[in-house]
Amino acid sequence: MPFGDRIKRLEDPRLLTGGGRYVDDLLRPGTAHAVIVRGAHAHARLRRIDVRRAAAHPGVVACLTGADLGATTPIPIRLGAKPIHDAWLQPPLAVDRVRYVGEPVAVIVASDRSTAVDARELVAIEYEPLPVLVDVADARAEQIADAWTTTVGDVDAALRDAACVVRERLSVGRQTGVPLETRGLLAEWDAAAARLTVWGETKVPYFNRRTLAAMLGLDETRIHFVEADVGGSFGVRGEFYPEDLLVPYLARRLRRPVKWVEDRREHFVAINHSREQQWSIAAGVDAAGRLLVLDATLVNDMGAYLRTHGVWVPALAAAYLPGPYRVPAFRCRVSCVMTNKTPTGTVRGPGFFEGSFVRERVLDIVAARLGLDPAEIRRRNLTTPSDVPYAVNTVATAVIGREADFAGEDFGAMFEEALKAGQYETRRAQCRERNAAGGDVRYGVGIAAVVETSGVGPFESARVMLTSAGAIELATGATSVGQGLPTTLAQVCADVLSIAPGDVTVHLGDTHWMPHGVGSSASRSAVMAGSAVHQASTRLREAIVAVAAGHFEASADDVTLEHGAAIVRGVPDRRCSLREIAALAGAPLEAEWRHDTTRSLGSLSVHLSVVGVDVTTGAVRPETHFVLCDVGRAINPTIVEGQLVGGVIQGLGHATMEELVYDPSGQLVTGTLMDYAIPVAERTPTVEIVRHDAPAPSNPLGVKGAGEAGTSGAGAALANAVADALGEASAPRHLPVTAPRVKAAIDAAARAS
Repeated sequence: MPFGDRIKRLEDPRLLTGGGRYVDDLLRPGTAHAVIVRGAHAHARLRRIDVRRAAAHPGVVACLTGADLGATTPIPIRLGAKPIHDAWLQPPLAVDRVRYVGEPVAVIVASDRSTAVDARELVAIEYEPLPVLVDVADARAEQIADAWTTTVGDVDAALRDAACVVRERLSVGRQTGVPLETRGLLAEWDAAAARLTVWGETKVPYFNRRTLAAMLGLDETRIHFVEADVGGSFGVRGEFYPEDLLVPYLARRLRRPVKWVEDRREHFVAINHSREQQWSIAAGVDAAGRLLVLDATLVNDMGAYLRTHGVWVPALAAAYLPGPYRVPAFRCRVSCVMTNKTPTGTVRGPGFFEGSFVRERVLDIVAARLGLDPAEIRRRNLTTPSDVPYAVNTVATAVIGREADFAGEDFGAMFEEALKAGQYETRRAQCRERNAAGGDVRYGVGIAAVVETSGVGPFESARVMLTSAGAIELATGATSVGQGLPTTLAQVCADVLSIAPGDVTVHLGDTHWMPHGVGSSASRSAVMAGSAVHQASTRLREAIVAVAAGHFEASADDVTLEHGAAIVRGVPDRRCSLREIAALAGAPLEAEWRHDTTRSLGSLSVHLSVVGVDVTTGAVRPETHFVLCDVGRAINPTIVEGQLVGGVIQGLGHATMEELVYDPSGQLVTGTLMDYAIPVAERTPTVEIVRHDAPAPSNPLGVKGAGEAGTSGAGAALANAVADALGEASAPRHLPVTAPRVKAAIDAAARAS
């Protein structure tokens, strides 16, 4: 049956032969083109914005400033229930002052893009520079948007009683997702029908539609978001940005289609950044190396505004800092600091990547202090199935009010499975031999055990239909962002209806085909949309069988579906094709299902990284990266493994090279792909994947998400491998471990010794 088959992605032939339809491929009759005028200062009063010369430029259709837009509510928070002061929410256009370089100040609309770009240069803006905050260490109390402390157990007593206490300061640099396709929108207003159509919405179209409707004063049923191809997401794409209001607003105001596509430099200053965190952490253990306490302080640089994710990333980092380990006493103080940099949100593995680096690095430091093997200290602290509920839920519930379902997980057994499959002992021995041979390159092995959540609710919807022509079509609120979802959902549907996956037409993220849903984020699509498609397909199968049974004058229990037809069991010549059944029904048959959940799914992944470090330059070269990941059941193993491999490569990029750097005046100095390095094929290590299949009992497919697990533990394992290669005196305390940073640590350790 199609479920579990390694079929090739159904969408690939069209995409590989140039048949993709991305936003920049779309054009409507009479389309005008918009460009954004962006603030040039990190923090300044807007004394004057003069668009008269731009408006007079030939071909310019409109110029829009914040004053022209009028009173508009700021962009609301999507994640998290905490009330946020409006002062930290972003307006669609700056009015009185700009708070980061790249903040939208005005919009120019012209008959073509080049004319709009030329006219943008004619906009005169008078700034009054204000003090700039780039370093969170300089923040004052009024620049903290949110702060909280979570405590479980008696932390101070546990620190006093610990046989060994390790205190460390660790940090993660500012990064982003860098999808291959930059953002774009095309909007068209039909005045006669009072209907707005928008192309280019991705990820969470239903929240975006509600937000756009409220800000435009429209009923959301008057807004149609149309499915288009998407060149990557990685968490940064598809949230509600200022442009998501500005482009539809202008299309409605001008009564003609308006299109906007950003360039790469614009993308770097406008898209959500993420990751930038500073940690102070104390870990206390007993004489045997068993964890007694974690006491952490997290300062998260939020950028200039709180965007739709609110403070969700630092909350996730704090919630899952204990990872898969028993931590009897825990405290985490969190401060969310506003700075004059691009606002932040999520990027692949949000919170898990950062928190896992901190936790797993500290565990290795404790192991070195006690003379234990890094694997052994983890054995002694991993939660066992008898620890019910899993300890991780105690902290997670206290921080974010949400538990994860870890039913069926055995962390200890999975950890041993990973050490064996990843050849941990063999690779450790090989690195020792290579290091003994001398040379400028030192080799090391690092491990990390990471808990991940997926299948986030609250719901997802699906509709499956047998058309009058006998074809099968399915629609769901989940969106395709390059993760192979059309093929995955077609396999689920085809498995139930006993047809070929290629015979299923899939509609994703289109509000006409599916009026209500959520979207694709947080490794939720296979679990939530897959379960909804399975249940809807099951009910459609029942309807098809009922029609066929009536035609055969047989019991429905005696009718089954095989190869696109209904047959009577034991009487193979009594068959009726789906086309014939559609004709017998007299109207399309359809079934809809809403899959609800109140708990996310928890799973474990174990990472093992082998690196070489050139001690003369500090360059870190990943050689092999192994991941064992619990995926529940794999609908399409090739797609799942591809997601894990891709996640590892992106995680290693974040661990070794990717960093957004600002100068003291708040100017982004890494705003091109020449400055912001990302992994290329030449730097790609061997990636080994082992799927651990522990079916989830909480959904009908038994699946768990796998889109982020490859990323979440990559940085932690790589950092530990670098420490193993160089020794703790030169070990990384910051990600990414760039060559200059590693070389400086090596030289500092040499001077100290």
